Amino acid sequence: MDQLEQEIPSSSGTSVSVVFEAPEGQRVDTAERTAAIEQVVKDVHTSDYVVKEQASDGGGKVDADLQKAMAPAGDVTMQPLMTGKGPDATVVDGVTVSTNGRVAMLQFQLTDNPMALPGGATDAIVASAEKAQDAGLTVLPSSELTQKLESPIGAKEIVGLVIAAIVLLITLGSLRLAGMPLLTAIVGVGVGVGSAYALSSVIDMTSMTPILALMIGLAVGIDYALFITNRARRLILDKGLAAHEAVGRAVGTAGSAVFFAGLTVVVSLSGLSIIGISFLTTMALVAAGTVIIAVLVALTLLPALLGFVGERLVTPKQREKNASKAAQHPEGAVHGPATRWAQGIAKRPAWVTVGVVVLLGALAVPFTKMDLNLPSSGTANTGTVERQSYDAVTAGFGEGFNGPLLVVASDDDALGAKGVTSVKETLADVDHVSAVIPGAVSADGRTATFTVVPDAGPTAQSTIDLVHALRAPALAATAGSDLGVTGVTAMNIDMSKVLSDALIPYVAIIVVISLVILLLVFRSIYVPVTATLGFVLTIGTSMGATTALFQWGWLKSLFGFDTAGPVLSFLPIIVTGILYGLAMDYQMFLVSSMRESHVHGHPGVAGVVDGFRGAARVVVAAAIIMISVFSGFIFGDDTMIKQIGFALAFGILIDAFVVRMTLIPAVMALAGEKAWWLPKWLDKILPNLDVEGDKLVKRLEAKAAEREKEPVGASA
Repeated sequence: MDQLEQEIPSSSGTSVSVVFEAPEGQRVDTAERTAAIEQVVKDVHTSDYVVKEQASDGGGKVDADLQKAMAPAGDVTMQPLMTGKGPDATVVDGVTVSTNGRVAMLQFQLTDNPMALPGGATDAIVASAEKAQDAGLTVLPSSELTQKLESPIGAKEIVGLVIAAIVLLITLGSLRLAGMPLLTAIVGVGVGVGSAYALSSVIDMTSMTPILALMIGLAVGIDYALFITNRARRLILDKGLAAHEAVGRAVGTAGSAVFFAGLTVVVSLSGLSIIGISFLTTMALVAAGTVIIAVLVALTLLPALLGFVGERLVTPKQREKNASKAAQHPEGAVHGPATRWAQGIAKRPAWVTVGVVVLLGALAVPFTKMDLNLPSSGTANTGTVERQSYDAVTAGFGEGFNGPLLVVASDDDALGAKGVTSVKETLADVDHVSAVIPGAVSADGRTATFTVVPDAGPTAQSTIDLVHALRAPALAATAGSDLGVTGVTAMNIDMSKVLSDALIPYVAIIVVISLVILLLVFRSIYVPVTATLGFVLTIGTSMGATTALFQWGWLKSLFGFDTAGPVLSFLPIIVTGILYGLAMDYQMFLVSSMRESHVHGHPGVAGVVDGFRGAARVVVAAAIIMISVFSGFIFGDDTMIKQIGFALAFGILIDAFVVRMTLIPAVMALAGEKAWWLPKWLDKILPNLDVEGDKLVKRLEAKAAEREKEPVGASA
């Protein structure tokens, strides 16, 4: 592509098309319709954003032999649109007609990527094309001309927020408190996503970038605020602390867990930059920046807002209810659903462990058959303009015309008619090539372009094989020229291959990072290993379900789409990074509670059950909130956003309820006291991060004891 920008600039822009379709049984090349299409061609080429030069020779003269060599080869199912008949007939530039005469296609190039053009530029081009409707033609622009930067929040996403608000209300027991996490999360994503839009003026980013930041920022922002707010309430109810003291202590204890939970998300997202794909790096870093803002908001703005609420953090009615429960259970163990669940798991930990591993292993099987690519218009819903355009081109010219390949042939000397013919015939003989259409020749004659039309669509395996075949050194030797393959289809195939190859190394890096961070946080060998293996099950299951739904089409009507296709090429990488961070959030909240219980005198299985009881409520609420937020993006129109939303929502569902709240208690119960074993030499080396805030609690309790011992009036 860089070579074309230098040698044949008119061939390096974005190629787009407009399809004209006549009613069933009619033709597009009647006198009236031909005149209408010809007028569209003239109007379209008046745009400042459409390349004016038609493919010829970059400005030089074309001799007769070379002109003859530039004729198409192969199974060409098209013919030029002609005005008039007989010797006076002329060709309408850039328009071809299908052999059955029902479909015509206008192809032209834009001066830049459509999303980089000024607002309204493509709308004006489409408006010019739609004038042909007056002649009884259906006008179908290609997806590049109709794509728009949609608002990241719509009605479906708001439903997710409403569900999150209901969960917060049930968990925190107060409308006032339920609004706090929502308010702080919205402030966080407002700053994060707003900064992304501001940076977009100086940094290239896709339309997915702010949407991904919005998804993650909302989810973690609500969860982190919920965790701190819930801890403050529990300190008031269980310890009888004043509100300002409870808020400060909650930030000093739960806030530490929030900090390290946020750190794991930031590390996992930032790690995506090692893959070396610029748009993916930008997406990851913007999302990581939004998470950092969410953590800062939870540790600063949230305590300030809770300070305004004061003693109303817990209503008198809630205090009376809690006191009544405490009187009924003086030993402090309230046997609710969480306690019974944990005790049930602890009774048969081996069976639970085997059952979960077998279940998740089975759900992960489709992952082994995953095909990666970027969705094409062929996978859009049948009622959309881009799908109708795709189907019309397929019916009129063959599916391969929806994903043509651009082959660049170059030589040290001018190619000439002989060289162009040799390349054209060599390309036409390659398997899965439907047609070869010569395009342009550079002014010095040493570079030429050829449109190679596959016999299948842009995401078909045969098209992928064709790209590799066209790049084979032996083919270039046969053609007598150096050959390079580019175009949107080839770029998507290449990017999918890079991302697929990077998945295993990236997961390996994430696993190592996971082990190190969890080793530091929990000061245990067993906990990091089981947590990381649980995450591997989570990602396998999430990708397996995504493959079954979007690639195989299982339950597709339930999720609002009608055509299956390949899985988004960067989805496994981006979802792995996000899910790792969020999975470690739950691990941090749940197992830190178990460790806190263990430190305060509950050994082995008793510590697992007591810790689970203390954290289960907030983990369940956090998981439901995340699932609700991500699910809001499943039912949008964009296939890419739909796939990411589903993979994250299903991944959270599995990780929170099956892995963290079922498998982890089981393996912790299996290990008992050994779960917290750490070699003495390693214990001396590792810093004590005290994520649970145990040191802080002991210091505060010691100071309180000292004050009680002081004689009355001593402080004065």
